[in-house]
Amino acid sequence: MIENIDPAGLPEPAAAYTHGTVVTGARRMVFVSGQPPWGGDLPDDFEGQCRLAWRNVERVLAEADLTLRDLAKVTIFLADRRDREANSRIRAEVLGDHRPALTIIITGIYSEEWLLEIEGIAVA
Repeated sequence: MIENIDPAGLPEPAAAYTHGTVVTGARRMVFVSGQPPWGGDLPDDFEGQCRLAWRNVERVLAEADLTLRDLAKVTIFLADRRDREANSRIRAEVLGDHRPALTIIITGIYSEEWLLEIEGIAVA
């Protein structure tokens, strides 16, 4: 079970994340390596790449019989801080009302063609 922690005195979390998560009763943990937008034609735009990277995270989880709702922690690496708003919007669409702990890092990405990479920790 994943429980959100949002202490009083901290700003209300924006779309699709929580300040912390508590996991109880888990029997398995799945560590999803950074998933870039690979697996087919590489979209030119951030939105297309972001959706493809999330689809890749979902594929890894499915192999372990898990879903995006099992994510307790997500880290997103963005190549450009100007993509923050689109990233937030798409993340909220993909995760719906599920809010894992989240870190976003602006950094160089392994391949210069990739605009982001997403990794996660899921529990079941």
